[in-house]
Amino acid sequence: MVKSKLQVALFIPCYVDQFYPNVAIATLQVLEKLGCEVNYPINQTCCGQPMANAGYERDTVGTTKHFIETFAAYDYVVCPSGSCVLHVKEHSPKVPGLEKEQAALHDKVFEFTEFLTDILKIDKLEGSFPHRVGYHASCHGQRGLRLASSSELKQKPFNKAKKLLENLEGLEWVELTRTDECCGFGGTFAVSEEALSVQMGKDRLADHASHQVEILTGGDMSCIMHLQGIATRQKQKIQFKHLAEILNEVLL
Repeated sequence: MVKSKLQVALFIPCYVDQFYPNVAIATLQVLEKLGCEVNYPINQTCCGQPMANAGYERDTVGTTKHFIETFAAYDYVVCPSGSCVLHVKEHSPKVPGLEKEQAALHDKVFEFTEFLTDILKIDKLEGSFPHRVGYHASCHGQRGLRLASSSELKQKPFNKAKKLLENLEGLEWVELTRTDECCGFGGTFAVSEEALSVQMGKDRLADHASHQVEILTGGDMSCIMHLQGIATRQKQKIQFKHLAEILNEVLL
C-alpha cells in the first residue's frame, strides 16, 4: 500500500455535518492514516442538491459558484457521500465566467470509496473486523458514479467497497438476495411519497435481516439514516455504520 502526499480537501454534506459528525471525523482520520494532507475549508456550504432535487436546479448557480471558488485550488476533493458528489459533478448548473475552473474541478471530486480504490490504489487493507456485514449500494453511487456493478447490466460484477473490506480478518461479506435494490430514501422522494418510501426501506431491511446481517454499511449516510430510522421504529437490532467508520476502526 503506497502512502500519498496529496493535498485533499474534505467536502462534508450538510446532513453529515449536522447529524453524523463522527462520519466526517472518520473520513478525515482514514485519509490522514493513508498519508493524505487533508484540509477542511471552513467556508464550505451546501452543494445545492436538495434545491435541485426539488426542481430548482437553475437556482443553485450561487451555491455552485461558491463550491468552485472554495475547492478549486486543491489536488482532490473527497466526500463521504455519492449523492452529493454526483450532484456536483453531473447536475450542477454551468457558472458563467468559471467554465475552465468548473471543468477542472469536475475531475478532482471523488466519493470516499472511489478515492481510496481509484486514486490511492488501495487494493488490500490489513486489520480485523469480526462481524457479518451487509452492504447497501446507494443508487447515486452505484448507477451514477459506478461504484459497483448493476444487476440489470451484462457486466463483470465488481464492488469497490467490497474490495476494501473483503480481506479484513474475520469480516463476513454477506451477499444479499437483491444486491442493488433502492432503499426508498431518494431525498425529497421520502417526503412526497412517504408510504412508498417506508415500504421500500422495510423491504431493504428484510433482505439484510433474512441473511443475519450484524452491521449494515454503505457510502451514503442519507440512505443509512432512512434505514436506521425504520429499523429503530421496528425495534430491529441491526447496527449501522458508514464505510469510513469501519475503516477507521480497523486502520491503526
